[in-house]
Amino acid sequence: MDLFRKKSISLLLSQSEAKGASLKKDLGSFDLTMLGIGAIIGTGVFVLTGVVAAEHAGPALILSFILSAMACVFAALCYSEFASTVPVSGSAYTYSYATFGELFAWILGWDLILEYGVASSAVAAGWSGYFQGLLTGFGIHIPTVFTSAYNPEKGTLVDLPAILIVLLITFLLTKGVKKSAKFNTIMVLIKLAVILLFIGVGAFYVKPENWTPFMPFGFSGVATGAATVFFAYIGFDAVSTAAEEVRNPQRNMPIGIITSLAVCTILYIIVALVLTGIVPYNLLGVNNPVAFALQYIHQDWVAGFISLGAITGITTVLLVMVYGQTRLFYAISRDGLLPNIFSRVNQKTQTPIANSWITAGMICFFSGVLPLNKLAELTNIGTLFAFIVVSLGVLVLRKTQPNLKRAFKVPFVPVIPILAVLFCLYLTLQLPMTTWIGFSTWLVIGLFVYFGYGRKRSKLNIESESERKIS
Repeated sequence: MDLFRKKSISLLLSQSEAKGASLKKDLGSFDLTMLGIGAIIGTGVFVLTGVVAAEHAGPALILSFILSAMACVFAALCYSEFASTVPVSGSAYTYSYATFGELFAWILGWDLILEYGVASSAVAAGWSGYFQGLLTGFGIHIPTVFTSAYNPEKGTLVDLPAILIVLLITFLLTKGVKKSAKFNTIMVLIKLAVILLFIGVGAFYVKPENWTPFMPFGFSGVATGAATVFFAYIGFDAVSTAAEEVRNPQRNMPIGIITSLAVCTILYIIVALVLTGIVPYNLLGVNNPVAFALQYIHQDWVAGFISLGAITGITTVLLVMVYGQTRLFYAISRDGLLPNIFSRVNQKTQTPIANSWITAGMICFFSGVLPLNKLAELTNIGTLFAFIVVSLGVLVLRKTQPNLKRAFKVPFVPVIPILAVLFCLYLTLQLPMTTWIGFSTWLVIGLFVYFGYGRKRSKLNIESESERKIS
């Protein structure tokens, strides 16, 4: 039994073109950039910035963002090479199948299921909190029993708004990727306008004395802050899951990945500067730091817009995360490692409808019924693990298939892939031990699923078995 059998890139490309089972090619570079920004700017900038400034980095929050961005930029270049060379659904899972073989691909696919699933659930719960806050402003109150995940002490049973937004997003995704992309673009433009409004108003209230001491918790605080705000960058890798639905992916995939990351990095750095310049860092340990900063300078009218921006921002993150999860299930199922229902495509919309609703059910359960708390940290370690494997994959594929046609090439190989691996490893070491234990437990469960189900049903295994019988 060959656990490390690889899928050839020619086979991957032919699968993506198969009639009747392929996804509709409807996206251009602008759509991909908007998907990337939609996935990246959300909870990170609207929620995490304050806590990281108050507890870890102080005004050096800007350095935490730059450190995280460097890890992401190096990894993004590696993703861009793979996405333009192997424009197939499945992101890092698919790249690993071609580079390291089936077992590694499954481990990474299982890891990404955790990343997208937990992130979607956490984001839906976050969206619910902001939405309830907005309703409260209008004097509307949802019955306590429907406001949060099951908690007998607080009298809550289920987070109904979280479930409803997941169902609404899924309904939109089943209508076709182009309609979803248009909706995403409108929401992203609202979100960017709100962030620019904060920068434009806040810049006039910046007091440079608030930036001293610049690094109150030392560099170790900046490093811990970088590992935490890394959550704010998660999402650009979800762009690569769209590869099979892109017109001219060889050109458009690198543009979408790199442009979205560059735009978000610049915005994050400016927001961090303005935020810590307006409010002393020790006061920023709140759940809504951007709105709090505007209230602090008595610009309450802008704070209302910020709440609207947060809701649209979190909506687009949820859209792209649920989308990424469905396309990942689609790719793994097509290889036989998960049941066939996940790879069935509706002939009219050319979207995996059954897959989408099953995914929605899972996310609704986790976001609506189970309290997540620390589980969101698993998203960070899962993503960093994927980044490391993809970066190593570029080095392996350059060595094993040097003549492969690459529309985009990572510059300065092997330096940039090695830097990506080192930066990501460094950030994983800043995460708490409980996160490592949870991540390891998830991977062990994944191995049981693979050896109990996927190994025998793998399409590559079935093909090799039939070839053995013929010979």
